[in-house]
Amino acid sequence: MEISWISFVMIILASYRLTHLIVFDKITEFIRKPFLTKKKISANESKEVPKSKIGYLLTCYWCAGIWCATFLAVIFIWIPFIAKYLIFILAIAGGQAILESFVGVNIKQTALYNEETKELK
Repeated sequence: MEISWISFVMIILASYRLTHLIVFDKITEFIRKPFLTKKKISANESKEVPKSKIGYLLTCYWCAGIWCATFLAVIFIWIPFIAKYLIFILAIAGGQAILESFVGVNIKQTALYNEETKELK
């Protein structure tokens, strides 16, 4: 099987975005919720932790990533006429998320730098 470098990059970006969607995004919280339980950290603080292996899979970026990559690779090979649209959309969203993370971090750093220089004056 031969795969172009652009298809490979698109599958990587699509896998990144799909993994992030499953593990972190608010919109898929309903999928994770049944597999999580609240654990008390301190008197005021609690956090959600997996209560099963499925819960761990849905909250572990590395674990979900391998399954998302496998899913996208399999549909790319078996049903490429459908996969290309899904991969295209997820790849655009993945690239945008990476750019937004980079730009967002730099904007926050610039704002912090401006606040610090004002305090020094």
